[in-house]
Amino acid sequence: MVVKAAQMQPEMVGGIARGDMVFPEDLVKREELIRGPQDFHSITERVCQMAETPFLQTPRGWMIGFACASSIAAMFVCLIGYLIWEGIGIWGNSNPVFWAFDIINFVFWVGIGHAGTLISAILFLLRQKWRTSINRYSEAMTIFAVICAGIFPGIHVGRIWTIYWLFPVPNQMDMWPNFRSPLLWDLFAVGTYFTVSLVFWYVGLVPDIATLRDRAKNNIAKYAYGIAALGWRGSMRHWLHYERAYLLLAALATPLVLSVHSVVSFDFAVAQLPGWHTSIFPPYFVAGAIFSGFAMVQTLMLPARKWLGLKDIVTMKHIENMNKIILVTGTMVGYAYAMEFFIAWYSGNEYESFAFINRAFGPYAWAYWTMVTCNVITPQLFWFKKLRTSIAVSFVLSIFVNIGMWFERFVITVTSLNRDFLPSSWHYYQPTIFDGLFLLGSFGLFFTLFLLFIRYLPAIAMSEVKAVLPMANPHWGEKHDG
Repeated sequence: MVVKAAQMQPEMVGGIARGDMVFPEDLVKREELIRGPQDFHSITERVCQMAETPFLQTPRGWMIGFACASSIAAMFVCLIGYLIWEGIGIWGNSNPVFWAFDIINFVFWVGIGHAGTLISAILFLLRQKWRTSINRYSEAMTIFAVICAGIFPGIHVGRIWTIYWLFPVPNQMDMWPNFRSPLLWDLFAVGTYFTVSLVFWYVGLVPDIATLRDRAKNNIAKYAYGIAALGWRGSMRHWLHYERAYLLLAALATPLVLSVHSVVSFDFAVAQLPGWHTSIFPPYFVAGAIFSGFAMVQTLMLPARKWLGLKDIVTMKHIENMNKIILVTGTMVGYAYAMEFFIAWYSGNEYESFAFINRAFGPYAWAYWTMVTCNVITPQLFWFKKLRTSIAVSFVLSIFVNIGMWFERFVITVTSLNRDFLPSSWHYYQPTIFDGLFLLGSFGLFFTLFLLFIRYLPAIAMSEVKAVLPMANPHWGEKHDG
C-alpha cells in the first residue's frame, strides 16, 4: 500500500512524534530520566539534604562507615611509615617476582578512575542526558582512585629518599631521572589525568556549591562555600563562561581516557618478558579500565542512592544503561583474553606459548580462572533484562567485576614473573600480611574520601539534572493545536 507523504505527517502524542500507525503508549514513550512529580525546588531540597544536615544530626550509618574507613586509612598511613622504616622486605616480593602488590594495586586504582572521565566527558560530548544523575559520583571516584593509585609508585621504590628521581627534575648531567623508564611516563600520564579530572570536577561543582552557599544557615559554612563558589552569581555571563569552560575541559579530558591507561600498559608492553611484550595491551587495558570503573561506580552509587534518598533521581534507567556498558566492555575483555592465547600460538614463540599455558594451567591457575569467571562469565548475566534491572544483582555483580579486575592485574604481573627464562630461579610468590594490609588500607583511604564527599558536597549535579526536567524546556506548558 502506498502512503502519501501528506498522510505521514507526525502527530504529537505524549510529546512523541508518530505517524498514522498507532502503537501502545508504553512501546513508544521512553522511560523518564527523573521519576515522580519533581521540580527545581524538590531537586535542590533532595540533593542538599545531606550536606545541610547539622553535624550532631549526621546519620548513624554514615558515622559508622566513616569511623571504619578512616580507621583503615589511618592504619594505611602507619603502614607507609613502617615500610619506610623497615624497607620493602616486609612485602612478599622476591626473585624473580620483584613486582607484585605494589604495581598490581597501582594499575587497579588507575583503572578504577577511568569511568569518571568517560561518563563526564565523552557522554557529555555525545549529549547523553542519562549521565547527569551519575556523573558527579564518577568524577569524585576518579579523583579519589587516582590519589590511591599515586601512592604506590612512590612507596615501591625502596629508597624513599631518592623518590625525586621519579620527577622530571633538571637533568643536564644525566645523573637522575631515566626518561626511558615507564615509571616516568606514568608520572606524566597520571599527573596530567589527575590535574584535568580535578579541574573538570571542580568546575562542574561551582554552580551547586553556590547553591549551598546561598542556603547555608551558619557563617562558617557560608564563608567556606562562598570561597569555593568563586563568586558565582548565576548571571548569563557566568553561565556562558561556565559552559564554554566545561566543554573545553570535556574535549581535553576525552583523549586522556585512551592515553593514560595506554601509557600504564607500556609498563609491561615495552618489556621483553613473555606475557607482557604484546601490542594488544593498550586497547586491552583501556577496555578493562572502563569495565572496572563502571563496576565501581555501581558499587558506590547503589548504596548511596538508597541511603541519600535519591531513587527518583538515579533511576533504573541509569542503572540499566551502566549494566549494558559493563556487559559490552566485559565482552571486549573476554575477547582480549582469547586473543592473547591466539597471538601466543600464532607467533610460534615457545616462550610466549608457555607463558599463557602457565597462566591457565600452572601454579596460579586458581587466580586465572577466578579472573575469567568474574570478568567474562558473570557479566553475561546482564543479557537478561530481569537481572539487568535488579538492584541486588547489579550490586553483587559489580563487586565480582572489581574482584576479577584486581585478579587480572595479579595474573598479568605475577604469572609472567614467577616462571621466567631460567627455570632454576622459578619461585612461587606468596604475599605477606603486609601486602594484604596495604591493599585494604588503600580501600580505607578511598572510602574515607568518598564518604567526606557525599557528606559535605552535592552527590548529584543539581544544575545538570534540572536541565533534563520537562520544565527546563522553554516551551514547557504550552498547548498546541494538532
